[in-house]
Amino acid sequence: MPESLPYCSFDPRKLILKLDTILDCQLEAISPLVNGVMQIVRGMGCAEGKETEVEVALREALANAVVHGCRGDSSKKVECSISCDESRGMLIVIRDPGEGFDPEAIPSPVHGQSLFAAHGRGIYLINQLMDEVHYERGGTEIHMIKR
Repeated sequence: MPESLPYCSFDPRKLILKLDTILDCQLEAISPLVNGVMQIVRGMGCAEGKETEVEVALREALANAVVHGCRGDSSKKVECSISCDESRGMLIVIRDPGEGFDPEAIPSPVHGQSLFAAHGRGIYLINQLMDEVHYERGGTEIHMIKR
């Protein structure tokens, strides 16, 4: 990932894991990437006991980036950066090439007509599973922290 990517308050000298990868914008590419990342995360002891939450949030964020950020254009790429600091937890940053969005404009999937929608729960799940979530670059970049 480009050096301009902010890594919040994670000190690069204290990282026990730093993984940067680029994903082809294809839904079929998500599972192999997530499975590989989670194997490393489990082996390193990152987010111990909270791996399931991290895995689901990572899958949802990547799916949103591929579906909404790339809009089905398989020539585009999604950037993924994962950092693990023993004392701070995990930081996951996903950046897509899309136009972005306003997270506040996304309707809650637990109220009203959204209860019956076939999609639209990814952001809600991410917010429920991760300790901190915020968006940068107009919604084309999501930062997720799990302590």
